[in-house]
Amino acid sequence: MKKLPLIEKDGWLEPFAPALEATYNEYTDILDEINDSRDGIVNFAGNHLFFGLHPYSDGWVFREWAPNAEKIYIVGDFSDWKPHESFRLQKKDHGIWEIFLSDSTLKHQDYFKLFVVWDTGSGYRIPAYANRVVQDPSTLLFSAQVWCPGAAFQWTDHNFHPDIKHPLIYEAHIGMAHEEERIGTFKEFAEDILPRIQKAGYNVIQLMAIQEHPYYGSFGYHVSNFFAPSSRFGTPEELKSLVNRAHEMGMAVIMDIVHSHAVKNEEEGLSRFDGTLDQYFYPGDRGFHPAWDSRCFDYGKKEVMMFLLSNCRYWIEEYHFDGFRFDGVTSMLYTHHGLEKAFTSYHDYFDGSRDQNALVYLMMANHLIHKIKPGAITIAEEMSGYPGTGAPPEDGGLGFNFRLSMGVPDFWIKLIKELPDESWNMGIIFHELTQHRPEERTISYTESHDQALVGDKTIIFRLADKEMYDFMSKDKPSLIIDRAIALHKIIRLVTLTTANGGYLNFMGNEFGHPEWIDFPRAGNNWSYKYARRQWRLADDKNLKYEWLGAFDQAMIRTVVEQNILSPLPVYLNLANEGDKILAFNRGNFLMVFNFHPTRSFPDYGIPVAPGKYKIILNSDKHEFGGFDRVDQQQLYFAQPVGENPANGYQLKLYLPNRTGLVLRKIPTPRVH
Repeated sequence: MKKLPLIEKDGWLEPFAPALEATYNEYTDILDEINDSRDGIVNFAGNHLFFGLHPYSDGWVFREWAPNAEKIYIVGDFSDWKPHESFRLQKKDHGIWEIFLSDSTLKHQDYFKLFVVWDTGSGYRIPAYANRVVQDPSTLLFSAQVWCPGAAFQWTDHNFHPDIKHPLIYEAHIGMAHEEERIGTFKEFAEDILPRIQKAGYNVIQLMAIQEHPYYGSFGYHVSNFFAPSSRFGTPEELKSLVNRAHEMGMAVIMDIVHSHAVKNEEEGLSRFDGTLDQYFYPGDRGFHPAWDSRCFDYGKKEVMMFLLSNCRYWIEEYHFDGFRFDGVTSMLYTHHGLEKAFTSYHDYFDGSRDQNALVYLMMANHLIHKIKPGAITIAEEMSGYPGTGAPPEDGGLGFNFRLSMGVPDFWIKLIKELPDESWNMGIIFHELTQHRPEERTISYTESHDQALVGDKTIIFRLADKEMYDFMSKDKPSLIIDRAIALHKIIRLVTLTTANGGYLNFMGNEFGHPEWIDFPRAGNNWSYKYARRQWRLADDKNLKYEWLGAFDQAMIRTVVEQNILSPLPVYLNLANEGDKILAFNRGNFLMVFNFHPTRSFPDYGIPVAPGKYKIILNSDKHEFGGFDRVDQQQLYFAQPVGENPANGYQLKLYLPNRTGLVLRKIPTPRVH
C-alpha cells in the first residue's frame, strides 16, 4: 500500500502507520460496500426519509427500528394515550416496525408517543426520528408532535454558497440571547441579534443547543431527540427563517451537533428504547460516560452509523445549515474519553485506546457533509491534538476543516491567574498561539461559552473583578479598569492575528459582558438573571463597554478587509522579554505589541523587511478606550540597522504601554 499522505507530512507517524492504515482501510471498505462512486453514502444516510412519521397516500406511514421489541403501539388522544390493537405496529424484517394510519387519526400539531413492550417490561418512548418534540408546561412530559403545516417553507437563499476560508465565528445561544429574564426565540434572534452580528463583522454564526434536550441548563449537550429543533425556541419554520435571513445577510450558519453522547433519560431519549441498553449504545460499562452521566453511541453498529449520518444530512438539507461544530470529539476518539489523560507523546495516541469505530464514523461524516455541501465547515472540538483531525479522509485523516485550539483559552486563563503581566513571557505567548500540526487549520479564541459559565470567569472579569460594578462609567476613572480594557483588547488582537485558520467569540464577550452564565436551576431558584445578554451595556454611550465593542468591530473589519489571515506562515520578528515587546509578521502585515504595564518606548526598533509601513489598527485610539498616544497618519520607513544594510532593516516606532498595532507594508510602485 502507498504511504498515506498524512504520514508523508508528519514523519513521526511512521511507527504507527499500521494503525492509521487499518482505520483508513475500514473506511474505504465501507465506501466500496455502499458504492459511494454512485452517491451511495448519500443514500446510506437517508434513514430519516424512511423512519419516523411521513405523509402517505391518504394518511400516514410510521416506521421505527426496535429489534428487541415484542409489541409497539402508537398512542395519543386518538387512543386515550393507551395501547390499542388498532394502532399496533407490524414487525418487518431487520427489527423494523411499521403502521399505516388514516388521515383522520393524526393531524398537524397533534401529540403522540410510542408504547413499547419487551420481554421484561414496557414503557412510553418518543420516536427516534421525531422531528418535533414539545414539553407539556403542566406535566413537564415530552411528546412528539405531528408537524405538517401545509405549504412548505419558501427559501430565498439560493444564491448563498458558503466559501469561507477564514471563519470568524460568533458563537450564540438562542435562549439566552435576549435581554429579558426568560427564554429567547428564533424569531427574536433573527430580528434583534442577526443585525448586531452583521454589524460586528463576523461571517459565521455558530448556534448552540439546537437539538432538543430535556434539561435547559445542559446548554444543549444532553440531547434526547436528534432530529428535532428545540421547541422552547420556536417552530421549525422560525428556525428556517433565521437561517434564511442570515444567508441573505451574507453570513453562514453552523450548529453544534452532539454525536459524542446522548442523554440517558429513557422516556425522552434513546436509552433502553426497545428494552435493551445496547440498541444504540455500546454494551456494558462502555455504553455509559463516566463523567457526563450520559450514554455512548456504538459507532461500529451499522444502524447507529446510519442514524448519525442521516442526522448530518437532515440538518443540512432540511434547515440549510452550512456545517457543524462537532461536540466532544476527544471523548469519541478514545475508550478512556481523554479523561485524566496527558497526551505528551505520539505513543499516547496509539496506546490501544483509540475507538476505531468512532474514527471511521467521523471520517464518514466529514466525507458525507462535504459531498452534500462542498463549501460546508466542519470543526472538531478536540483537545488531545489527535494527528490527522484536520486532514482529509483520503489522506488518512478525520476530514475536519478545522480543529478548535482549545489550549489557547486555557493558556490565557493560566497566565492571567498565575502571573502578573510584568512577568508574562513573550516567546511563550507566541509559541502557544502559533503551534499546530502541519496538516491542520485551527480556530483560535480567547474564550468561548465554557469560560463564561458559573465556576469560571471571562477574561474581562478576571482582569477587572469587582471594579466592573462601580467603574465602567466613562466619567469614573480607574487604573484597574484601564488595565483590564487595554489587556482585553490586545489579548484578543494577538490571538486573532496569529490564527492559523479562523477565530471564535462567544456572544457578548466582544464588549466585555459582565459576570457569568448560570442557567435556571434549583440552586438559583430557577432564575434567568444570568441566562441572558445585557446588550444595553454595549449600546450605552456613557459606559466603557462601548469602547470594547467598538474595538472588536474595528479588529474584525480590519482582518476581513485586509485579508490578514491568508498569508502564512506567521514569522516571529522580535520577542523582547525585558521590554515585553512582541512583533511578528504574516505576508505584508506587521503586528507589534507592547505588553509592558508601565513603560512606553519612543523609537523602538522592530526588525522588518525594507519598505514603508502604515498603521491600519491601533488599540490605543480614544474611541477604543485608549489614550491616543500614536500618530496613525504617519508613514514609517524601514531604516538600515547601523551603517550597513547587510545588518538588516528596522522600523522605529513609538510603542505605548499595553498597546497593540497592526501595520501594512505599502507596495512599491513598479517602474516601467
